Amino acid sequence: MNVSVVLFTSDLRLHDHPPLRAALDGSSAVVPLFVRDRAVDTAGFAAPNRLAFLADCLRDLDTGLRERGGHLVFRSGDVVDQVCRVVREADADDVHMAAGASAYAHRREERLRTALESEGRRLHVHDTVITALAPGAVTPAASDHFAVFTPYFRHWARQQPRNVLGAPRAVPVQEGIGSEALPRRGDLSALSEGLAEGGEREGRTRLTAWLRSGIGSYEDRHDDLPGDATSRLSPHLHFGTLSPVELVHRARKAGGPGAEAFVRQLAWRDFHHQVLAARPDAGTTDYRTRRDLWRSQTSAARDIDAWKEGRTGYPVVDAAMRQLRYEGWMHNRGRLLTASFLTKTLYVDWRVGARHFLELLVDGDIANNQLNWQWVAGTGTDTRPNRVLNPVLQGKRYDPDGTYVRRWVPELEGLDGAAVHEPWKLKGLERAAHDYPEPIVELADGLARFRHARGRA
Repeated sequence: MNVSVVLFTSDLRLHDHPPLRAALDGSSAVVPLFVRDRAVDTAGFAAPNRLAFLADCLRDLDTGLRERGGHLVFRSGDVVDQVCRVVREADADDVHMAAGASAYAHRREERLRTALESEGRRLHVHDTVITALAPGAVTPAASDHFAVFTPYFRHWARQQPRNVLGAPRAVPVQEGIGSEALPRRGDLSALSEGLAEGGEREGRTRLTAWLRSGIGSYEDRHDDLPGDATSRLSPHLHFGTLSPVELVHRARKAGGPGAEAFVRQLAWRDFHHQVLAARPDAGTTDYRTRRDLWRSQTSAARDIDAWKEGRTGYPVVDAAMRQLRYEGWMHNRGRLLTASFLTKTLYVDWRVGARHFLELLVDGDIANNQLNWQWVAGTGTDTRPNRVLNPVLQGKRYDPDGTYVRRWVPELEGLDGAAVHEPWKLKGLERAAHDYPEPIVELADGLARFRHARGRA
């Protein structure tokens, strides 16, 4: 009997899954496998919110496999060690998996390939599983990757993604392979109270609803803070319960300006993956160093804590940070303005903010989180590195009636309209009645500090 192992990583779905399809086409039986990688824990990336969402995804994947005659094998430990053990137990000849973009993913693939080849077995790594286009699918003439999004998008948009694969009707598996018990969300603590549910079924339900009633207005409303008009599909893309290839096809089929704007965001995701694949150290070091003189974390400790707690005195910043803590997710406009406030107004190293986001974000990954932070901080791919987002103006523009702020900052719920964005302008007893902090920094001082530090660089 010819047996293949399918190693699931960030692709926890049955629809449009090239590694699973290839394994089923080339084998009489497969072993669907997920390894809870202890190296992820050691590196500090095993955040409770993501572990809870992962638990949902694994249980849903196992359910889908059982409906097709199979089941998921779950192991924990070193990925290479566990895969090789399963390969021996199943007497498998081949292992199929999705390609990753991070430095760790590349090392994992090379270690696994070397270990398997030493035993006369083969590793097959499949592109366009985690991204719509492979990181190296489009490149400029003089470089191995695009450093600016606009020319990348021009080339990306001219490419035709591969066809979408349907979910298999049957998954014949090699029996007798031992499995640990699947993790449960209920076994975890320190979760965000409003954390969304994970799993392919949930993701496909959200996608269907989004295509029916959300995508049409996306171009006009994606920055609308109180309207919450984004797709909220980013956690499902991060864990791979939805296929980016399928999303591109279905959005283009829907058509219209909203669909075009949504596809552009999917291209941004691919863009960040191709940058990280070409420059793996961009997850921890400046992509384009500006020799910024960031404040020391010791001197900025109180400001950093206030930012994390949503107590900066700038309502729209605090609202976004409190949404992050409660939901494990934040509106895209909120991510931009909170990152700008930390790096440009408080002048704190972008890595401090990126680390905090990764501790809470259910969709947090190295490519999108780190490179978006670098974009805002001016050390990444933004062609305007001195861009600064004023939190008061941002609040008035994207939350004009203050609805978003009042939703997350109940101390200010008694203030009407746009007045909620400048509570420091209240007088006397009215001001004292609100248990809300004074601004931790004057905007003019913050910007002056930013410019002064730039001038010394």
